[in-house]
Formats: sequence, structure tokens, C-alpha cells
Amino acid sequence: MSMTDTHRTIDTVWRIESARLIAGLARMLRDVGLAEELAQDALVIALEQWPQTGVPDNPGAWLMTTAKRRAIDRLRRNKLLERKHVQLMHELEHERESAESAAEMALDDPFGDDLLRLIFTACHPLLSMEARVALTLRLLGGLTTDEIARAFLVSEPTIAQRIVRAKRSLAKSAVAYEVPRGDELVERLSAVLGVIYLIFNEGYAASAGDDWMRPALCEDALRLGRVLVGLMPREPEVHGLVALMEIQASRARARTDGNGNPVLLLDQDRRLWDRLLIGRGLAALEQARRLGGELGPYALQAAIAACHARASTAAETDWARIAALYAVLTRVMPSPIVELNRAVAVSMANGAAEGLALVDALADEPSLQRYHLLSAVRGDLLARLGRGAEAREEFERAAALTHNRRERELMRERARACDGP
Repeated sequence: MSMTDTHRTIDTVWRIESARLIAGLARMLRDVGLAEELAQDALVIALEQWPQTGVPDNPGAWLMTTAKRRAIDRLRRNKLLERKHVQLMHELEHERESAESAAEMALDDPFGDDLLRLIFTACHPLLSMEARVALTLRLLGGLTTDEIARAFLVSEPTIAQRIVRAKRSLAKSAVAYEVPRGDELVERLSAVLGVIYLIFNEGYAASAGDDWMRPALCEDALRLGRVLVGLMPREPEVHGLVALMEIQASRARARTDGNGNPVLLLDQDRRLWDRLLIGRGLAALEQARRLGGELGPYALQAAIAACHARASTAAETDWARIAALYAVLTRVMPSPIVELNRAVAVSMANGAAEGLALVDALADEPSLQRYHLLSAVRGDLLARLGRGAEAREEFERAAALTHNRRERELMRERARACDGP
């Protein structure tokens, strides 16, 4: 195997194993920052040794063993708790004996519990949303600070600072490295799902920059969601989130034209929609329903996305059903943005005038004052009503408010179209 092939293999192994490695170390050390540092040390050693010795049969076990040795060295140097030192020594000896057998390794590795603890720690409410996102992509997604910075269009030092501060905050506050229980689990799980969906949304409709979509972020979020489903199969909203992301991701190829310009939902070539992802999304939605109880916000949004997915053409969309689902969603998750989306559905089901009345009722909502899609929706409804001059003003305002270049160009194009017949 060439040096290039070895490095490519190491990169792949790291993407697959890094979360498991950090999670296992964090369980033993109760320190996420130290766990990641030791995992990185193991990666550096692999980069030095594997090109000469070859990739081990069980690279994940090799990385874990190497990281644990580094942990023991660190504990010895810092003269930390002798009991923890002895515990790690025993684990390392056991791992040496069973490293050749993947099955035996699995018996010694509570992977699911460790990974769940890491997910809930990285998404802890103590941290800002920006810090949660950066730490989640770093620890669970295996992304470098440079990759995260490029994905969110911020400087690498900024992302590095967010990650360092997040680790310090967790350590300083002595955050318990555990999965919450009881009522706290519901609240904390909502925070975890929110982080994953924010990552997905930034990939699906970039809030800034030159690209309409950043598919790599969608893929990272989907991977995290699928992992979470495997770890928490009895939680309906986990299935609901995955269903929503699968169905939305299915439209990726149709959402831009050959030049990378946005193509709106009703104008998309639905033959380009990925039927495999749609099938997976519908199956996940059905699983959320089977688990019982009232559908949560993510499952309801998935049900709305399913209405689009089941329509072979835009004209066949069941807008009355979508409007009804949005009415339920406004009760389950009250939000001006949900109300705005309901107005769009109502306009498609009952006419632009009725939709415009609902949009105008949101005009004084403080949280929407600089939300470009409020103006974009109002412009669309005004255009459908033949009020071209007013529509043009709304599209121009939407163009001024958005930070995404592709979306700005789309809004300006729609403004110009208002001057036509």
C-alpha cells in the first residue's frame, strides 16, 4: 500500500472510530478535553507508524490501546488518583489479551453507552449553541477545526477558541459525564436534536456565503441522526428528526441548477429526487408513529415533507393536508416562523389572499423584522395577486436582508420579474 493510500485509510478510520475512541476515553477519565487530546495523540502515532508497519487488522482497537497507554503515562506523570491508574492498567492488560478478537473487544466495550454520554455532554445546555455545534462536529463528526470553520464561513481560530472554551466550561462546571434520566432526558434530548438539525439546515440552506447548499454538513448531520436512532430506538422524536432529514436530503440534486443557482420546491424536477432516501424517511416516520403518542415537532415536519415526497408533481401536492399539519405544529411548537410556513400552505390550499392576510398579521412580530423569508413570502403572494410593484419592493428587501449570495441573486431576479407582464 502506498503512503497516499495509507494516509487515506487512516483518515477513513479516524472518521469512523474517533467518536467511539473519545467516548471510551472520556468515560474512564471524566474529562472530554483530555480524552480528545489523547485520541489525537494516538492518531499522530498511527500516522507515524502505520505507513511502515501497515494498517492493523483492528485499527480501532489499536487506537484505543495506544490512547490508553498515553493516558496511563499522563496519569503517572501528573500523579493522579492511584485507583484510576490501577483501573486503567487492568483495562489495558485485558485489552492486550483480547485485541486479536473483534468479538471479545466488543464484549469489553460499552460503545453505545459511551457514545450517548458523549453526545449529551457535547450538546450540554451550559454551552452556547455555536459551541455545541462546533464541539459536536469535532468530537462526534471527526471534523478538523479547519473543516468546521470552512463549513460555517468563520475563521479557524474562532472555531478553535469555541472548542477550547467549551471544554473548559464543561471541566470547570464539573458536568456529569452521563445520560440524563427522567424529565431531564426530554429537555436534554431536545437540545441534542436541535444541534443536529441546525447542522443539517446550515448544509441544506446555507445562511451565508456563495453556495446555496453545503452537502457535507447534511451528510454529517444525517450520520449523527442515524447513530442516535441506533442508540435510542424507543424515542419517537429521534426517528422523526431522521425522517425529516432523509426526506429533505432526497431533494439535494434538484435544489440547484447546473450553475449552482437555487431551484425552488415547486420548480424542481422531481425525477431527480432520491427515492432511496425518501423510502428511508417514510420508514422512519412510520416508526415514529408506531412508537405511539402525539407526534412531536420533528415528526410533524417530517409528515409535511412526506406530503411533498408522495406527490409526483407539484400540482398533486395535498396542500390542505399540509396546512392542517402546520396548524397542529403551531400548537405543539408555537413559533412565528411556523406561522409563516402555515400561511404559505394556506395560500396554496385556499388562495393567495387568505395567505397574505396571515402573513400581514405577522408584520409586527419582532423576531421577524429582519427575517428575509418574511419579505420573500409576502413578495410571492403579492405577485400572485397581480400587485407587481409591491411585490418587487418585498423581493428587494429580502435580497438586502439575506447573507447568502445565491439567495440574494434569486430575490433580485424575482424582483426584476415583477416588472414584466
